[in-house]
Amino acid sequence: MTKPNNIEVLRESADLATALMKVLANPDRLLLLCQLSQGEKSVGELAVLTGIQQPTLSQQLTVLREKKVVETRRKGKNIYYSVSSKAALAIINVLAEQLCKLNQ
Repeated sequence: MTKPNNIEVLRESADLATALMKVLANPDRLLLLCQLSQGEKSVGELAVLTGIQQPTLSQQLTVLREKKVVETRRKGKNIYYSVSSKAALAIINVLAEQLCKLNQ
C-alpha cells in the first residue's frame, strides 16, 4: 500500500469542503444554522425565530440531518436540534462575525 501524496490529501479535503459549502449555500439552511449556533432549539422555536414555514423547515432540517451537520434529541413530543459539525459551526461563526450587522 502506498502513502497518499499531498495532492490526494488536498483533493479529499477540497471535496469535503465543497460538500459542506453546498449544504451552507441555501439561505434557509444558513438561517437555521445561525440560530442553532446559539444553542439547541426545538422545531417550534426554529419556526418562530426564522419565520420559515413548516414544510420548508422540515425539508431543510432533513437535509442538515442527512448531511450530519445537525443532530437531534427527542424529549416527549418535541425534537431538539443542535449543530454537530465543528466545521459548519466554525464557518457560521466567521460568517456572523464578518457579515451580520445585527449588533452594530
